[in-house]
Amino acid sequence: MIANPQHPNGRDGRSPDWRTLAAALTSLCLWSSAFVGIRAASRELSAGSLALGRLLIGTALLGLLVAREGVTRPTPRHAGLLAVAGLLWFGAYNLTLNTAERTLDAGTAAMIINITPLLVMLLAGLFLRERLTPALLLGGAIACFGVTIIGLSGGLRSASLWGVLMCVMATLAAAGGLVAQKAVLSRLSALQVTWTCCAIGAASCLPFAPSLVRDVRHASPTAIAWMGYLGIMPTSVAFTSWAYALSRSSASRLAALVYLVPPLTIGLSWLTLGEVPRVAALAGGALCLAGVVVARSNPKPAAHVAAT
Repeated sequence: MIANPQHPNGRDGRSPDWRTLAAALTSLCLWSSAFVGIRAASRELSAGSLALGRLLIGTALLGLLVAREGVTRPTPRHAGLLAVAGLLWFGAYNLTLNTAERTLDAGTAAMIINITPLLVMLLAGLFLRERLTPALLLGGAIACFGVTIIGLSGGLRSASLWGVLMCVMATLAAAGGLVAQKAVLSRLSALQVTWTCCAIGAASCLPFAPSLVRDVRHASPTAIAWMGYLGIMPTSVAFTSWAYALSRSSASRLAALVYLVPPLTIGLSWLTLGEVPRVAALAGGALCLAGVVVARSNPKPAAHVAAT
């Protein structure tokens, strides 16, 4: 495809990049299933054990692909950003979310995590100088209202204060890690960035190695299978496809898609864990979807060229 110098990311403004959108949606579907998998595995595996096991599996699988593709030497600045992204988005995020889901149901955790896009939009505007369009802000407000409705439908009333706090910490870690990762993708491949961050996150969780060995000895095959699934699909596949999409789109624009996670998670937890959503939660999920559509709407070509 011939790049248009008047439009970012090599797109002409008339047709969306469906590969980027497909990669982002793949990540979101797998991450939605991760909330269910974490909830199920946390019944037998501690938060630290689950985080380390998941990241070790992801690091090993991604390492095989990186060995075939080769690596590019990062600059000192990019190495520092990779360390920040790995520690925050892979290490701290997994640990705090696993801790939260020991007391919160999967759907409630997904709702709280979805304040991430608002933080990403703010951080991307401050540090990446990405323009916050009116459509993005309006769509974010609509989707945020939908998340609020889901929360008020009953889930947050029974949630423990500690679980909510851990979810907020996970949200902050995810937002900071995503913005740090975005700044590196201009030089390094999505695969290399994901593997490096996953390895850094695994290294940060190594103090939980004794706990992992102990828990695996006593865990059921189902819990171990969930840990394997989390390491393969939501970690290896989802983070790589997300990095691919992030390298071809703005962080704030992709962050708006994350609002799809609560309704997807609610549906999966309903089918898998028997957590039946309320009518208000379904209405909030519909607003989340509407907000994503509004946030991803393109401005008029003339206005975009003028802004460029």
